[in-house]
Amino acid sequence: MRKLVDILKAVKFKELVGDSNKKILDLALDSRDVREASLFVAIKGSQTDGHTYISEVDGVAAAVICEVLPKSMKATCTYVLVDDSSKSLGLIASNFYGNPSAQLKLVAVTGTNGKTSVATMLFQLFKQMGYECGLISTVENRIGNQLFPSTHTTPHAIAVNSLLARMVENGCSHCFMEASSHAIDQNRIHGLDIDGAIFTNLTHDHLDYHKTFKEYLKAKKSLFDGLSKNAFALSNADDKNARVMLQNTAAKKLYYAITGNAEFSGRVIESDFNGMMLNMNGKELHVKLIGSFNAYNLLAVYGAALLLGEDETEVLVAMSMIEGAEGRFEYMLSSQGKIVGIVDYAHTPDALKKVLETINQLNTQRNQLITVVGCGGDRDKSKRPLMAAIAARLSDKAIYTSDNPRSEDPLSILDEMQDGVGVLDKKKVLVIENRKQAIKTACMMANTEDIILVAGKGHENYQDVKGVKSHFDDKEELEAAFKQLNK
Repeated sequence: MRKLVDILKAVKFKELVGDSNKKILDLALDSRDVREASLFVAIKGSQTDGHTYISEVDGVAAAVICEVLPKSMKATCTYVLVDDSSKSLGLIASNFYGNPSAQLKLVAVTGTNGKTSVATMLFQLFKQMGYECGLISTVENRIGNQLFPSTHTTPHAIAVNSLLARMVENGCSHCFMEASSHAIDQNRIHGLDIDGAIFTNLTHDHLDYHKTFKEYLKAKKSLFDGLSKNAFALSNADDKNARVMLQNTAAKKLYYAITGNAEFSGRVIESDFNGMMLNMNGKELHVKLIGSFNAYNLLAVYGAALLLGEDETEVLVAMSMIEGAEGRFEYMLSSQGKIVGIVDYAHTPDALKKVLETINQLNTQRNQLITVVGCGGDRDKSKRPLMAAIAARLSDKAIYTSDNPRSEDPLSILDEMQDGVGVLDKKKVLVIENRKQAIKTACMMANTEDIILVAGKGHENYQDVKGVKSHFDDKEELEAAFKQLNK
């Protein structure tokens, strides 16, 4: 419990009506969570406007943060008028939880692809080196060995600061966090003391939200724009947007690259389905991970670890033990070991292209590659024909199926996917709306040593149809289909 006046430290407010010394028990964004001594923060969201609920909560709440004062104000409630409630919330949440980000080495990872992998690998690396760490990611949130389910890539400001505070309480020294473009744009990480930020890449995604690629880039870039001079900004020099990302940052600028020049340079020496031999700044190491995209991820991890002050030799030894994030190029064999199955979260054109190119590079015997892929509903529609075209072009056979259709008709999504397929590739394509059946069909079509890629959902263990989430796990379905084979 803290006094309102202390919670408002560094918050620029235009007017305060009421008592600033009130004691605040908790913070609330949802009017249904408000109780006596709560501070309710009214935010104008894309779906609802918290201001419409002020009259329902100000009879109970101790205080309200808002961008517009209500016409009728209750004497028992304190009202704080601000320009931007979402930005104010970041500072308020940080103050309420005792500024936990300042007590941790906090590294944020942003980009279209690779955020989860880089954050997870950093968490694994520092655990290997003996540190207590925290992780905030799409797949899971972790405080040391404690696991907490993840509902968003980056939670809202209250949840983020609550997690960070628990990390501090549990003796964590580091936290590695994904920073999605939505989270940055919605100020969910505003007010955090970030010690370093990593940019992985920028490709086609989330244009349903950002509308234009320029706005998408702007959201990512603002993370680096807000870094202090004491932080580091590490960017993938092989991405064409690498330098734009860092052009206005006050942080120390550094780059990593495989094809270009950079402070942290890498090269793939050998690669097969058992792992890769890499060269990093002249030092060789073998890792369990596969693919050029993972070489980039590992290079980012290597650079960040050294920038955090770790010994290079210790870092390289620990890196050899790193395993990938759940649902990222997860590799399995049929029970007789004759068919290769790969499950990957690739849900953007660029990610799918990189995964398929990696498989084709490793597929030296030119065995058949069958790709099962779908596109999510209520999301960027322009990705659909692009992903379908990539799957057909880079596979021997492609099965288009349902992903998370959400409120959309899955057959309409599949029709839009097929619009991208060229005439010569159409003969490679099957359309099977039922995802379970699509995976089973891919297994039945496969011959000895063929490869099946199931893309798009990765770690997700549900399928969202018309607002109902039912259990569905690509790995489970692929394993079950393998067991049914008599090969």
